[in-house]
Amino acid sequence: MQVRSSIRTISLLAAVTLLCIQSLAHNGSVAHAYPLGKITIDGNLGDWPKDATRYLIAMNPSDTKPKSEADFSGFFQVGYRLDNQSLYVAFTITDDDFIEDTSRNVRWNTQDGLEVSVDARHLLSGSGVASFLYTKHLKYINKAFFDPFANAASWDITEIAVTRQGNTRLYEWRIQLGKEMVVGKSLGFDFHVFDKDSDGSFSWSGWGKGGAKYMDPNSLGDIILMPATARLSTVSGNMHWDKQAAVKLPGEVRLHAAANPNLWVEAALDSLGNYSVAVPPGKYGISLPDPYFHNDDKLYVATQKAPLTIVAKAGQKTIAPPLIVPVTAAPDLIPDKGILHDLTTAGTKQIDHFIETYRSYYKIPGVSLALIKDGKLVYHKTYGVSNAVTGEKVNDNTLFEAASITKPVFAYAVERLAERGVINLDKPLYEYLPYNDIEYDERYKLITARHVLTHRTGFPNWRSMNADNKLDLKFTPGTSFGYSGEGFEYLKMVVEKITGKNVEQVLQEEVIEPMGLYHTFFSKNDSLQRMVAYGHYDGRPSKNDLPEKPGMAYSMHTEARIFTRFMLHLLEQKGLKAETYDTILSKHSEYNFDDWDKKPTVPTYMGMSLEIRETPWGKTFGHGGNNGDFKCRFEVYKDQKMGYAIFTNSSTSDPLLQNLNKFLVEGKDKE
Repeated sequence: MQVRSSIRTISLLAAVTLLCIQSLAHNGSVAHAYPLGKITIDGNLGDWPKDATRYLIAMNPSDTKPKSEADFSGFFQVGYRLDNQSLYVAFTITDDDFIEDTSRNVRWNTQDGLEVSVDARHLLSGSGVASFLYTKHLKYINKAFFDPFANAASWDITEIAVTRQGNTRLYEWRIQLGKEMVVGKSLGFDFHVFDKDSDGSFSWSGWGKGGAKYMDPNSLGDIILMPATARLSTVSGNMHWDKQAAVKLPGEVRLHAAANPNLWVEAALDSLGNYSVAVPPGKYGISLPDPYFHNDDKLYVATQKAPLTIVAKAGQKTIAPPLIVPVTAAPDLIPDKGILHDLTTAGTKQIDHFIETYRSYYKIPGVSLALIKDGKLVYHKTYGVSNAVTGEKVNDNTLFEAASITKPVFAYAVERLAERGVINLDKPLYEYLPYNDIEYDERYKLITARHVLTHRTGFPNWRSMNADNKLDLKFTPGTSFGYSGEGFEYLKMVVEKITGKNVEQVLQEEVIEPMGLYHTFFSKNDSLQRMVAYGHYDGRPSKNDLPEKPGMAYSMHTEARIFTRFMLHLLEQKGLKAETYDTILSKHSEYNFDDWDKKPTVPTYMGMSLEIRETPWGKTFGHGGNNGDFKCRFEVYKDQKMGYAIFTNSSTSDPLLQNLNKFLVEGKDKE
């Protein structure tokens, strides 16, 4: 289940990415920027106002924490100038062990450094981050391609100076915001300060909570661009449920200026539901950022009964009325009996309601769905958008990344070749093609095509992303189960060697043409470029970096309706001998469920490149796919002659994929 290689490796990785579904909110930290006089970016803060507010750098999301204030501590100050449309930020860092990497392999985590992230447009509907990572020997910008400001960001709009005074480092930044520099507006802003120490430890600290600040506007705090003489009003209040409930409160409430759509901030809630935030005077609406939130793996709906507004007066403390919100568990849409058994017109409306509701719950931009019953396609529909920013609709021609569903399609082609004697599934692959990447370990000479197709090669899923890109074996081939995309890539090279054809030609001859699986592609071309959906991480579109070469573990692009032809081909046991199908659908590998959050309630295991489940409705076969910003699944109930295929362009669609088989076939879990 490969995440595409385009995911950034130079800055803060998934170690600090929030795992929950996030709303369009910021992290609850709020600062105020006032006009500055003449400031020279030289690392000398003597020209900054003496009374400029100091905001502590006190959030430490990394596993390694500062040992003391001397080990790492700091604060920042912020202001702006309208004459050059620039935001100014001064960082004062205390660090008793400064590390500077001057090697050729310098990276973000090999030294001390600073990464500043800005959401200049700061739209409630969603906007993007421009993130500037700066050290003496490494400069990098990560920018949201879909956001006009972020996409155009360059080092030309910045000015940076760094000085050291003993154990103190001073960073002085100027970031030109252009037309986004508007007095009275709020901006998204946050950063990570990286601390490398001589003992090899590495940590990072920031202003507000939340990770992946380099790309996630929801992990940023808010800066309000204040008029020169404006006095603030402190708004305090409390949010609580309308009745006693053992449900944790959300993290923030939102204050949105009634007369200024460009001014909104998030105020952090404490464990008792109290908040306090300083804002410019004026009328504000107070609300929760999102009507849906998660608590202990359960989804809740929290919708205000009526709008709450307050008037904040300059220089005064304003106590807001309580924000009282009803909280209820999200409706259970799973029927006692799956609706596909007796599908009617009313049933198709239920399907649409189910998909659209889950799209709302989990912010899934687009879906392609197809259902089979009685051995034929009975329903197909697309939902939502291909791109959450442009709003372009998903249609019947929109293609989705099939991710690991590529594997059973390639496996079918290999099984066809095996039946004709082109490849022997039990012959060591090295006898066809030695593999230089693993030749140092003689055990690799045990690997066969059957080991690949049943995930028993010993390879990791994907090799570690280290400097030498080393491939290793986790266990002796054939002795255990270990899900591996690397194995499929080796087998692809073997197939190309023994057939003398590129793998796409093999797939065309063995799968695409026999099944009529047209509108399916494995690498970049003009047709795919026109029709492909954008993937999304937590609602943010990701670039369509289409694969230049076919990857047999992950690169197929298709859509639900056409893919049912593959499902029906396997259901009808076409193209292969009956004994081959018996082998494909038999148990080859037991899963290790130790790391599964929820263990299956029915026997579940790996067949030959297909997951097999033994359910009360008979044996099923299928496979899932996860490329991060695209997730999908198909499953066929062999005895019932029914099944589904679903493709989504979202990182947040797991609950939909996990519950669709219950909704369609299996019904509610039995106690």
